[in-house]
Amino acid sequence: MTELVREVSENDQLRADIYQLLAALLRRQPSPELLAFLSGLEIDADDDSEMTKAWVSLKLAAQQFSEEQLEDEYFNVFLGVGSGEILPYGSWFMTGSLMDKPLALLRNDLMQLGFEREEEVKEPEDHVAALCEVMGILILEAPGYRQLAFYQRHIGSWIARFCDNLAKAPSAAFYATVAQLAKEFFVIEAKEFEQLSLDIPVNCPGSEAESVEKIEPSTNELAS
Repeated sequence: MTELVREVSENDQLRADIYQLLAALLRRQPSPELLAFLSGLEIDADDDSEMTKAWVSLKLAAQQFSEEQLEDEYFNVFLGVGSGEILPYGSWFMTGSLMDKPLALLRNDLMQLGFEREEEVKEPEDHVAALCEVMGILILEAPGYRQLAFYQRHIGSWIARFCDNLAKAPSAAFYATVAQLAKEFFVIEAKEFEQLSLDIPVNCPGSEAESVEKIEPSTNELAS
């Protein structure tokens, strides 16, 4: 990122932290340290919101599964022999194809935002974990209109379907709770960005989602 560091509110810091947590959980099976962190979460017992219920489910799941079990589960859900039970790529959910037009647009946007691909990373940039990681950084470092543009262009149109598919994956047990948390979080995020779109002046550079080009789904789209 090339933007100047800005003052970050407590709410934005929490949002960025959740994006980074989701990125860590979706990039690979959780480490023992991450499982220990999730197992020890302090959750407000008086809060009966859907988001809190999702946190409770994830905490309980983290206490029940071993690292070995989660390694097998992650492999079956996301990798598999040939392919996993779910394809965690934005291009797939937007067009029904991998390495399609959305990936090219994403790579162009990432370049303009100052992100560079690390040589050791083999996954395409539209992997859901990578997108969550970028959003976490944008919330902390980029102005609102850039956050909005990136979310609208590369995440907002398909992330709910991804969460639904992950929750229904045959091997998903621990990852069904990750899907539950992600879905509730992105419901809140959609409202956050809806409000942000109302707050951004119409003459602000990039306020029209950086001239977002509509991506039409192909005939074999419905990945859900």
